Amino acid sequence: MFRTALRNVLAHKARLLMTVLAVMLGVAFVSGTLVFTDTLSNAFRNQSAKSYDDVAVAVTAAPNQKDPNATPGLSEQTRQKIAALDGVASATGRVNGFAGVPDKDGKLIGAGWSNKGTNFSPGKDGKDSAYAFTAGTGPVKDDEIALDKETADKGGYQVGDQVRVATNGPVETYTLTGVFTTEDGAVNAGGSLVLFDTEVAQKLFLKPGHFLDITVTAKPGADADKILAEVRPVVGDTADAQTGQELADQQAKDIEAGLGALNQMLLGFAGIALFVGIFLISNTFTMLVAQRTKELALMRAVGASRKQITRSVLAEAGLVGLVASAIGFGLGIGLAAALRSAMNSFGLKVPAGDLVVTATPLVSALAVGVLVTMLAAWLPGRRAAKIPPVAAMSSVHAVATTKSLVVRNTIGAIITALGVVGIAGGAAKGGDDGRMLIAGGAFLALIGVIVLIPLLSRPVIALARPLLKPFGVAGALAGQNAVRNPRRTGATASALAIGLTLVTGLSVLGATVGSAVDRMTTDQIKADYMITMASGEGLSQAALDAVRKTPGATAVSPQQAGYLDVKGPGFKSVSGVTPGDVEKVLNLKVVDGSLGSLGSGEVAVGEKTAKSNGWKVGSELRVTYSDHKKGALKVGALFEESEFVSGLVVDAKILDKHDPKPYIPQIFVKMDGGPSAAAEKAVQKSLGDNPAITVMDQKDIRDSFGGVINMMLNIMYGLLAMALIIAVLGVVNTLAMSVFERQQEIGMLRAIGLDRRRVKRMVRLEAVVISVFGAVVGIGLGSFLGWAIGETMRSSLPDYALVLPWGRIGLFLVLAGLVGVLASLWPARSAAKLNMLQAIKAE
Repeated sequence: MFRTALRNVLAHKARLLMTVLAVMLGVAFVSGTLVFTDTLSNAFRNQSAKSYDDVAVAVTAAPNQKDPNATPGLSEQTRQKIAALDGVASATGRVNGFAGVPDKDGKLIGAGWSNKGTNFSPGKDGKDSAYAFTAGTGPVKDDEIALDKETADKGGYQVGDQVRVATNGPVETYTLTGVFTTEDGAVNAGGSLVLFDTEVAQKLFLKPGHFLDITVTAKPGADADKILAEVRPVVGDTADAQTGQELADQQAKDIEAGLGALNQMLLGFAGIALFVGIFLISNTFTMLVAQRTKELALMRAVGASRKQITRSVLAEAGLVGLVASAIGFGLGIGLAAALRSAMNSFGLKVPAGDLVVTATPLVSALAVGVLVTMLAAWLPGRRAAKIPPVAAMSSVHAVATTKSLVVRNTIGAIITALGVVGIAGGAAKGGDDGRMLIAGGAFLALIGVIVLIPLLSRPVIALARPLLKPFGVAGALAGQNAVRNPRRTGATASALAIGLTLVTGLSVLGATVGSAVDRMTTDQIKADYMITMASGEGLSQAALDAVRKTPGATAVSPQQAGYLDVKGPGFKSVSGVTPGDVEKVLNLKVVDGSLGSLGSGEVAVGEKTAKSNGWKVGSELRVTYSDHKKGALKVGALFEESEFVSGLVVDAKILDKHDPKPYIPQIFVKMDGGPSAAAEKAVQKSLGDNPAITVMDQKDIRDSFGGVINMMLNIMYGLLAMALIIAVLGVVNTLAMSVFERQQEIGMLRAIGLDRRRVKRMVRLEAVVISVFGAVVGIGLGSFLGWAIGETMRSSLPDYALVLPWGRIGLFLVLAGLVGVLASLWPARSAAKLNMLQAIKAE
């Protein structure tokens, strides 16, 4: 039977081509993901281990448990004590924080969060082992800096140039003394690294004479554990100390955990692609079995058992899966290399290193490819084995019995109902638990719809038949051919339906969330501009004072973030604002009382916060401030909750009394005459044209929120593209094999006057009908899922309302029709080229 299987594979190479492609693409996705994440993991592990090669002990300043507001730090005296311990070769102090430089156009180089500044700490030889200088030297004066080579190249800076550097304080100008290369994570993430003289860095990022970290190197032969034991009493509870090996091991674990999430996500989409491929494979073997019915019947007649017939079909599938998996594994290695190159091209540098190809991706690729192919072919093989030899000899096609169709449709209806109940229940429950229910319900609903899709094909395609009338005989024949074999049509449409279910669900969710964000921005912000730090850190008090002096500024209010320990409910976040101005820059809808009470030292409370704690206008809150001083605040107003302030709002001056270093994430500004290029320039000028400070108008604010949503959608679309490509191959495969199966029929049509042009049109229209049918099913189910997931987010999106992106849905239908046209090019051409006499003689 194995020789028979091998002969059949070789005899049907062309018809199995699409199956090979489908398995190959899915396996390439799986193996590429595994090789890519293994390569990344190995590269980052090696980089981490290399950076700690010479580190015996690493000491990191810890927060002061007795005074949380105290600035953590390790003093110079502590560093000197560590350096004097037995076995210690050196003790290097480091301090770091945000620092960014602009390009020639004044725009910040890097993403903000990955822009970093630290101190140059030379040894006795004048060199800092952490940095290799390619030009010049490190900074040794308070007006000098050095830049990493990537940043210097992007900004066009050379040694001796004057460079403006933005930190959390005012912009300062420094002389560039050197350019260096480094394996620092900030630079590898596409950011920048600025080196300052140690005293300057301490003033900028911490406090004079103090460090955040101390790196200890050991003398030859010294034991790191012994040094660690001596270091711990020196630093006490002011710092955490561990050996370099422990730190490297911990970073390796963190890298594994971080890449594990990426690995799971990519494998999830690879699984979707393979799941879609199952329909193509199953369809292929179903049609092959149907075309070889007489051959299989003859084998049964000469003594082959049912099990042998099934094994023969599975052996064919196994051979196809093995070949496809081998090719797919090779493509996966290429895909991994391409992904690494793509990361580098987007500025996300991957540490140098070879591609890591272990046994795991190879075994996984072969196992997945072979098992998926054999699983998909099992049902067609089982059906082939159940055909009685006599019945098979007398019929080319085995027709499904009424009983089997009833059983199939009943099972499909039950599974679909369970899925719908799960989705609806999850939407009603909300939150993470609700989304878990929806995920389970979605899986059941998808399986149920796939089982029912042959039943759905007749009524749905019947609705489209009037649209085929303008195409005459070709249109009528296409409509009939599309429903001639509902199972085949359903299996083909299922592949497209799965892909479009996910794509449509994401689109509905993205449009709904994006619309809610737009309304939130429009409804809640009156300000012309919102000012933030590109690094995500807080703005300084000096920046707030500068904005208040901006010519034309009519209202300025910070959103100063803090916390209060309220007697009863405990810690609550609080926003500090400017009374009188906050009403002009934010639309805080007052439910009771007046926001004017903020100027009298009272507190405004969000309506939901007040209700959950039993507060009302006039209630007195006993609070403890961040400096542990106690006080009382009277509730002067209740307002509808806002995304831009906390549930408690007070005059910023109240918080300033208890927090010497206020945290100001945003400043809102209202300008005389509204937003304009001149107004924006005036605000930027008042801030010293600081490249690290972002000034956003309302459109920019919407884009900053919506941009993240659109980016995530585009990533998801890209990952689902593989599944859609396989679905397209399924349409091509079904049509090609259908044309082969209907050679005699096509020959008769040609003989009675259907010309080649109309034959092509018939096949194309059939492809379009099947593709659009799959799209309609997928769009319907996807919209339902998008609604359900959106309902679970209703509580966190005050302005939530379902939005169906009709334009995008229409585009999906058009693209589905285009997919049908493209998929039919080869089958239609093959059908039109058939010799009518030979086709009529074909069995």
